Formats: sequence, C-alpha cells, structure tokens
Amino acid sequence: MRQDAWRELTILFRLSTLELFLLIAGTLLGSSGVGFAAGRWSSHHSKTLHESFGVVQAALITLVALIIAFGLSMSVARFEARRIAVVNDATAIGTAYLRAQTLREPVRSLSLPLYLEYTDASILLSTSVPGSANARRAIDREEMLQRRLWKLAAESLKADPDGNASRLYVQSLNEMIDAQATRLDDLENRVPAPVGYLELLGAALALGLLSFYLALQSRGVVTILLATGFFALLIFVNFDLDRPSRGFIQVPSASLYELRASMLLPPAAGMPVSP
Repeated sequence: MRQDAWRELTILFRLSTLELFLLIAGTLLGSSGVGFAAGRWSSHHSKTLHESFGVVQAALITLVALIIAFGLSMSVARFEARRIAVVNDATAIGTAYLRAQTLREPVRSLSLPLYLEYTDASILLSTSVPGSANARRAIDREEMLQRRLWKLAAESLKADPDGNASRLYVQSLNEMIDAQATRLDDLENRVPAPVGYLELLGAALALGLLSFYLALQSRGVVTILLATGFFALLIFVNFDLDRPSRGFIQVPSASLYELRASMLLPPAAGMPVSP
C-alpha cells in the first residue's frame, strides 16, 4: 500500500528540476504569447473591449495570487514538518544508540553495529527521490533492521526483566520506530495535485488575459515578461518546496550526518559488568 501511495504522489513531481521549470515557464510564456497576439489582432476593438477586459483580468490575477499564496503556505508547512521529522528521527536514533551501550553482552555488541547501518539507510532515504528504487530500498532496510533490533531488545529484556537499562532501551527503540513512521508519513504528505494544476492553469489564464489587455492598449512586452517571470518563479518555488530531495530547496540532513560521524567514535559508555 505504501509503494502505491508513493507512485500516486510522484505523478506530478516526477520531472527533473530543469524539466519542471521549463514546463512552468513554457506554459506561462505560451499563454502570454497567445493573449498578446490575440490582443494585437483585436486592437481595433479596443474601445469596446477596454473596460470589460480590464475588470476581468484584474479580478482574475487577484484570485490567482490568492490561490498561489494558499498553495505556498501549504508547501512551506509540509517542508517544515519534513525538516522537523528528520531532526526527530536523528534524535531518536541517537538516544536508542546511547542506551544500547548500557545493555549486557552479547546483545550490546550485536546491536551497536546495526545502528550504524540504520543511520546509513536513513541518510539514503534523505538523499533519494521519494518513490524511487533507492527510497524503497532504504525503507525496506530500515524495517528489516528494526525487526532485528527489536528481537535483540526482547532477548535483553528476557535476560534481565527487572533491569532499568533494558526497559529504558526498549522505550527508546519504540520511539525510534515511531519517529521513522512519522517521517515516512510526512514524506508522503504532499500538496494535493489539483492545487498545483489549479495554480499553473489559473496563472496561465490570468497572464493570457493580462497580455490581451495590454496588447489592446498597444503597450510593450516588458510588463508582460516581468509578470510572467514573477508568476513562474512563485509557482516554481511552490513546487520546489514540495520536492524534499530535489531542486534548490531541499530538506537538510545535517543531523543525520552528524549522528553518523559520532557513531565512528568509541562508545561513550563502557561495557556493563555482569553482577
């Protein structure tokens, strides 16, 4: 079910950054060009069309601006949620790793290397395009390691049912698994595709009418180009925010890399001494 959701969510976002920008800019420039050409051709009717089109294009541009602002707020909120999820994931992994150092042997020695592999899988997920083969491989790897760690935690708890170290470790491991689930949900939580389509098509229509109106008044193309570039930039940023591992605005993974580097150092807690 999760992989089906990935495929659905990546239909609108499967293009590369360059392809996405060219699609947005081409659509808006094409609409502006058609509107400008139609306005030039209808310029002899400018007196009768002036007032009606002036009101319509102004109202439509205002409406489209509100839609883009709404979509941008949704994208920013989802970007921030993904950023927080990565930090929480790294924190949960780090806490479980530190508490694993307090476990008795042989669980301690068997568990610690698995956290290094788990962090590598988490980093791979951060750098992979959602829905790609690398992303699915990272998720499968994390889930497999979670099962192995949980099995070892159960053995530790069985060997020392009254020990605080085992109980605290099981709690941390459970929080780590929950943090990974939250992070995956945040990655899947994209801005609905109809909102993106509405932004692009609405902006194309608004710019077409604006170009038509300006052409009726025999004005230059500089204003049209500036308006087209502005709308194209806004829509591109809107889309780019919702692409966590591609484009110019990516969810930072510094916390995971720092955690990975700390795991290369000797464990902070020494091997527990059996009573």
